[in-house]
Amino acid sequence: MNKRGHVLNALLLALGLGFVIEPGLDMATARTTAQITVPIVLGALFPDVDTAFGRHRKTLHSLPVLAVFVAYPIVFGNLQYVWIGVLTHYLLDVVGSRRGIALFHPLSDTEYGLPSGVTTSSKYADLVTVVITTLELAAFWALHTYVVTLDLDLSAAASEAAAGLGV
Repeated sequence: MNKRGHVLNALLLALGLGFVIEPGLDMATARTTAQITVPIVLGALFPDVDTAFGRHRKTLHSLPVLAVFVAYPIVFGNLQYVWIGVLTHYLLDVVGSRRGIALFHPLSDTEYGLPSGVTTSSKYADLVTVVITTLELAAFWALHTYVVTLDLDLSAAASEAAAGLGV
């Protein structure tokens, strides 16, 4: 997917997640949406930093990089929601584009993708992005509703993790 697609995905996802986390048409929903938009957009753009160094769709498009972003808020108590942007960037590149990404880099440079994708310059790229974003929102709603709330205050977990590490 191209940068425009990643930004579109992140903005639509942040808007949708604002309603998932804080349902309603009030200031609480607007505040939640505002709080999560910038971290999600930054996370969605981060993997493409590897276009400036390393190898694109390999260096920063791997599961070890995602693991760092998932662990960061738990260990340090900040950067919440950035992992969502990184994860959805990966999903767009795997499902939405023809090329795929090297999920297991640096162990393997094999790129994984699904045949459902389009080229980044395709006139259907935005439509594919919106369809994938809708499916992501449904998955995040189910995760939030049935597994774990996405609005967790991770400061307590971060304090316990830091204490366990002797920090």
